[in-house]
Order: sequence, then C-alpha cells, then structure tokens
Amino acid sequence: MTTRTENLARIPKVYNPSEVEGRIYQSWMDNGYFKPRIQEGKQPFVIIMPPPNVTGELHLGHALTAAAEDALIRWHRMMGDPTLWLPGSDHAGIATQVVVERQLDKEGKNRHEIGRDAFVERVWEWVRQYGRTIAEQHKRLGASCDWSRERFTLDEGPSRAVRTTFVNLYNKGLIYRGERIINWCPRCSTALSDLEVIHQEVDSKLYYIRYPHALDPTRHLTVATTRPETLLGDTAVAVNPDDERFADFIGQNVTLPRLNRPIPVVADSVVDTEFGTGAVKVTPAHDPNDFDIAQRHNLRLITVIGPRSTMTDAAGPQYQGMTVAECRIRILEDLEADALLEKTEPLTHSVGHCQRCNTVVEPLAGKQWFVKVGPMADAASRAVTEGRIRIVPYRFTKVYLNWMNNIRDWCISRQLWWGHRIPVWYCDQCDHLTVSLEDPSACEACPSTDIRQDPDVLDTWFSSGLWPHSTLGWPDDTEDLRYFYPGSVLETGYDILFFWVARMIMMGIQNMEDIPFHTVYLHGLIQDEHGEKMSKVKGNVLNPLDVIDEHGADALRFALTVGTAPGNDSRLSQAKIRASRNFTNKLWNASRYVISILDQSSIPSPLTGEGQGEGDSPPISLPIEDRWVLSRLNRTIEDVTRALTSFRLGDAQEYVHDFIWNEFCDWYIEIAKVRLRNPSAPSPAPVLAHVLESSLRLLHPFMPFITEEIWQSLVQRMPESADRPASIMIAPYPTPNPDAIDTEAEEWANLLMSLVRGVRNVRAERKVEAGKKVPAVLLDGETLGDGGRSFLENLALCSVEARPADAPQPENSIMVVEKATRVFLPLAGLFDFAGERQRLESSLEDLRKRIGQVESRLSNEQFLSRAPAHVVEKERTRLSGWQEEESNLLQRLSELAQ
Repeated sequence: MTTRTENLARIPKVYNPSEVEGRIYQSWMDNGYFKPRIQEGKQPFVIIMPPPNVTGELHLGHALTAAAEDALIRWHRMMGDPTLWLPGSDHAGIATQVVVERQLDKEGKNRHEIGRDAFVERVWEWVRQYGRTIAEQHKRLGASCDWSRERFTLDEGPSRAVRTTFVNLYNKGLIYRGERIINWCPRCSTALSDLEVIHQEVDSKLYYIRYPHALDPTRHLTVATTRPETLLGDTAVAVNPDDERFADFIGQNVTLPRLNRPIPVVADSVVDTEFGTGAVKVTPAHDPNDFDIAQRHNLRLITVIGPRSTMTDAAGPQYQGMTVAECRIRILEDLEADALLEKTEPLTHSVGHCQRCNTVVEPLAGKQWFVKVGPMADAASRAVTEGRIRIVPYRFTKVYLNWMNNIRDWCISRQLWWGHRIPVWYCDQCDHLTVSLEDPSACEACPSTDIRQDPDVLDTWFSSGLWPHSTLGWPDDTEDLRYFYPGSVLETGYDILFFWVARMIMMGIQNMEDIPFHTVYLHGLIQDEHGEKMSKVKGNVLNPLDVIDEHGADALRFALTVGTAPGNDSRLSQAKIRASRNFTNKLWNASRYVISILDQSSIPSPLTGEGQGEGDSPPISLPIEDRWVLSRLNRTIEDVTRALTSFRLGDAQEYVHDFIWNEFCDWYIEIAKVRLRNPSAPSPAPVLAHVLESSLRLLHPFMPFITEEIWQSLVQRMPESADRPASIMIAPYPTPNPDAIDTEAEEWANLLMSLVRGVRNVRAERKVEAGKKVPAVLLDGETLGDGGRSFLENLALCSVEARPADAPQPENSIMVVEKATRVFLPLAGLFDFAGERQRLESSLEDLRKRIGQVESRLSNEQFLSRAPAHVVEKERTRLSGWQEEESNLLQRLSELAQ
C-alpha cells in the first residue's frame, strides 16, 4: 500500500535559507507575481520606493525601508488590491561624481584634463558596472517590486520631466537666477542647499577687535567675531538702534583694520545687544545675515574668500593666495601688532559642514538658480492641515509645518558635471537668456548661434522631488499615471522629511495639481544595542548581507522591524537577530511536526467540510482546546489587521510571533501530542493544519521566504481546493471570524496554562528530577473537565487525583491556585523528606557560620575605621543577601515540618 509519505516530498530537518531564498524569489519573478494588473474601478495600493543612490550598497537603513515597504505591499496584495511597488535609483550627483573623481586621481588625472563629455561618459561606465548592485541586493531581501517598471533619475522619461518642470516653474516666475549667499563646499566645489549642511558644535574662540573712529582715532568700536579673516570683506559695522551705548556712532565711519578703508556704522534691529559687545562687523559676501543687512542698507559686497577656500586679491596683497587658516593666523598677529586685538575668549558654537564630505562649509555670495518655494510651500502645508495628507506618527506634522512656515528659497544649481544640466542658454551677442525644453540651435532673441548652455546641473533632490509622477510617465498622459497617481503611502526615514518628502509634496501639487500620496509613514533610525549611532569608525556597523548569509533574509527583516514604532529609533543587536533566527527555527520545527502528522493522517477535515472555512462558525462539536486555539487565532488576526491598518508594523509582528511561538507551538501542539496518544480521541490534525496554514499567511508579509517554503509543503497535504492559489503571496490574507471567538474556551485554556505553569514552577523550585511524575490533588476539577485533567497530568508531569471543591487541603503540601481551582502537591511526593531536611539544615549551618563571620567583622570598630568605604559597604551587602537566604531556608524547613 502506498503511503502519503511516499507520494510527497519530505520537509528537510533543518531550514537552510541559502538553499531556499534564491529559488523562491526566482519563482515569484518567473510567475510575474510582482506586476500589478490595472483594474478599473478598483483602488490600487501604490508605494514608490525611495530611490537609493546608485553609488551605494545595501545598508541597514535600506534594509529597514525595504522590509517595512514590502510588508505593506505584500499585505495589500494578499488583500486583493492592485498593488504597485515601483523601484528605482538616484544618480546621486555629488556622491557619484566624487567616486569617479577618486578613480581618476588614482590614474593621475582629473576631470578638467579629460573634459566634460569624456568625464560624463566615464561616470556612465561606472554606473553601468556598479549601478545594479543595490537592486540585486534588494532582491536578496525579498523585495517584491515590479522590476519591469524600474526607473533611474537620468532615464529619458524622468529627465524630460525635470526639464519640463524647470521650464514651467521658470515661466511662472517660481525659478529665478540671483545673487545670494549660498553654502559652498570647497572640497566638492559646489553650492549646497541648506538641508545639505550639517551643523556641528566645535570649540573655537571669540576675537574682540577694535575699529577706530575715522575722524577721532582715540575712540573706537569693539566688535566680536569668530572669523577675524573675514574682516577684510567688511563693508560696515552694525549696532542695534535701541542700544544707547552706540547712539553717537550711528551714521559715522570707522576705519577697517589692516586695509584702512572707511566703513559706515549702521543701525539694524537684527543685531543682538547681548552677543559680544553689541556691535557686529558686516561682511555681506560671507554671511547670510550680513547679506540681508547689506540689502537693507545698500552696502556693497566684497568677496575675499574664493571657491577653493583661499583669499582673493580683494583681501589685499599681504593676504592674497593664503588659505583661510593661514590668513587667520597672520591677521591675528597683525592686529595684535597694531594694538587692535583687544582680547580673546573661548567659545563653543555651531559650524556648518558638508553632509557628503564633512568639510567646513563656506558661506559665499554668488549667482545661482533658486526656486521661490513660498507659494509652493503654502499649498503643501494646506494639504496636510486639511487632512488630505496624513503624517505618521502625528507628532511630525508639527515639525513639517514649522519648517514649511519658515522655508527659504531653494538653491537648485550645482557646480557639477554629473546630473541634469540646467536647460538655460546664454547668448554672447545680446546677453539674452533662453530657457527651453529642447536644445536650441540659436538665440531666440537674435539670430546668433553663439550661445552656450549653463554649465551647472540641478540639485539631485530636484529630480527626486518629481519621483512619484515622473516614474509613471509624466509629463505624458500615460495609463500608469492615470491609474497609479496619486500613490498611497510614502514610507521613509524621518531624517529626510524635508530633503525629499516636503519637496515631493510641493512638486506633485505644482505639476499634477494633486497630492503625490495620501500617507507619509516615517520610520526611525537604527542604533546599536547601546543606543549609539552605527558608524564604521565606532566599529558597530552590521552589514545586512553578512546577516543574510548567516541567518537568512527573514531573520534580518524580522529583527529590523519587530517591536518598532513609527518615528522611533530602534536598536539592533546580534542577540535580536539570533532571536529572530530562533523564531524561524521554531516555526520550521513546528511545521515539520504538523506535516508529519498529516503524512500519517487522512484529513476529511471538519474545518473544510463542515463549516470551519474562514468566515464560518466553528462546529460546536470541536473539543474545547480546538475551540480555544481557533478563538486565539482569530483574535490575533484582529489584532494584526488593526495594527497594520494604523501602520504599527512592529506591534503586528509581535502579535503573530507571540501567537505562533507561545500559544500554537508551546501549548496547542503539546496538547495535540497528548490527544494523539489517545486512540479514542478525535485527531487534532485538521485544526493543526488549519491554524498553521492561517498563521503562515498572517506572517507572510514579514517573513516571505520561510512562509512560502512551508506553505507549499503544507497545502500539498491538505484537501484539494479548486481555487487554491499557486503561491502564498497571492493567497488571501486571513480575515477575522467573529463567530470563532470563544470566551469560555479561552478561560478554560488560561486556567489550564496557569495551573501547568504553577506546577512546573514548584517542580523547578524543589529541583524535582526531570521526567519524574509527582502526585497532585485537584480540588474543583469540574472547571477543567476530564480532558483538562489529562492535559494537566501530561504537561505538568503529575498524577492527578480529583476531589470535591469542599474537600480539606492535604497536609504537608504546596498549593497552586488559579481562581477557584486549586492543585495541591504533597511534599512527600516531591522529594525525600529526610534527605531534603538534612540538606537544608546543612546549608543553614554553613550559612550561619558565614553570617557570624561578617557580623563579627562589621561590629569591629577597628575594621570600620580603617577599611575603605566600598569594602565596608560590600560586606554589608553580603550580610544582607545571606540573611535573606537564611530566611528562605528557614521557611523551607518550616514547610517540611507541617
């Protein structure tokens, strides 16, 4: 006779992720499960992946983003929604250019030597060679993206979207070219937006410098500055108009030290009377606040620091060509020699650094392209305040609105060669400026062909700000754009709320006249186990690919997201990763057991044949333990669904984990084993199969690989179904069945579990030999029933004698009580009375000797006066601990005497 085991492949003893994950992912790809089908009239669920830099490799931030987004995508796909997760990558202007420039440097070349066209081609070669790395690594994580729609910010479509947006905004007067103070990185040789500047506290000095009165050198104003070298570009000294100390200086001139240039003293309310002396130097070309003062008082701009952080000829012949650091040293020496350096004080203050290379940023005046973001920010703010866009967690709504209300115009030009070239051409004949979608062949104002394109490229965030609609075909009216825009959720880290999220909202409303997504879900940052930021310098970085190699993608994904809360930073440790791996092992072993039961059983399941499909009521005839586990399964489905709906992914995973590990594996399977040993009891196989299959679908969005592998083996052994899907990822997500909730069964199970735990605790405390059955007396046994008593006996390793509820308490016994049910464990059955008493008395005698020694020492005045305080305290702590142990031993002896 042929058995089921011979017909079906056995599930391996050990789960090996490396043998499973690649095979399963390829099968998903081959079957096209990641591609959505446009279904008119049905609302799609859409996530546009935050485009990782093409320079990058998968790091924990990418892995967290992918795990969270894939969980949402898989959940909605199983819910039957047309689901699109569109992947892509960013050209990463500065970062990519720096990488290729370093390669050239190793060859003894630089980009200026090989020219712009050759350099750009060199970057494209690098992108073609390395640009697919992170996409392939996302596949290893199990990311179920529609790779057929993958986009790159420099693809033809997104590039046309960038040009179209620039031209449209320029024509609306929202893009302009002007001279402003910008953040300049001397290392990257480009302007930076305010968001690309990271401010760090540094130890510095405050220098007090005297500016003599131009007509009366016996009088002077003293100004305080952290940057004495910039005084060479001063065009005024400013004081607060309400500061009486300087009233007679306002409108007068002072002499600029070292250059002996007369400069005016102006009154401006922006001056802080409490900082320094209350008088400040005004260097309009090198400070944004000074630039604003200069605009109000019609002061000229003098640039004394150049783009390479060296002094220009405007700094004077004695300082020209020096680095900023060299100039500071020289000018302080000169000021001291001229008796103009009054004093120096230490100061800790915030200094801007380039986000990319950590070089100190230089504020420089220069002509750049800007977006006038005020009107766009107003519309983006209203989208949130009116509730059309929800930010999760809510507390970031205030942060977002505060930034929008104080936003400054956005500098979008970058002095790079890699990126979207600014679509502006200058005519050398008539100075006309042409802004065009297509490359012009001649000036639009005159017939001259002597035109040149602006050499700068656009800020990378300009193109990624268009990502939700440029990836779907805009500016063309495509089917994808009509169906999938606006998207559903933008999921990303809270650290780029302003870099990217705010800009997408502004650009989406501007270009599409509609919001780009309905929900912004912000996750936190990943820290190490001690709450420290991960960095290569600290050596606390975990490489996600190494974790996948060792423990599998499911373990990494689960460790990254379980227990996390939206917007909160989370800690990741090797212990947490091992715990997630242990969960996969627990699930695998439990599934092997269930499958082995199915291989030995015929399953005309009451769960499939008599009304226990999902959404149906459970048969009343089911044993109470079956009704309990089905009730708990459905409560878990409710909890998980509620958590996912409110973006509490970490809570959802904890609910699934706790149900599978604790209730299903540790309790129901153990109860099922007891039933299986009783030939007259109904087989638990149908319920085991049903609960495991439902649990796998419940867990699938978080652990896709192991759930698919087990599910495929499991469903082969379950009754055939005409509508059974070919993969768990397209199977329906479990929905709760209110009729399956059984409070009576849950109370029964809680009673049983409490009693079993109580008996087990007594066994552990009394060091009862493992495997030894102990006698027990059960009072009020009617609550448990005969089946419950059998489970208590088997799970707690005891022989139960049931007595009436009003029966007297057995003498010399330990009681375990839960509500009105009591279990008594006679001490005589737990161990050898005489031997235990002798052991306890011996331990007590030894302990009292040690207590006496310490008490003697602590009563010795000589010891107390000569011993270090920490030694005395240590002795007192030891005495306290031993006295508590003595009390416990006396209590145990008292119990034995009863």
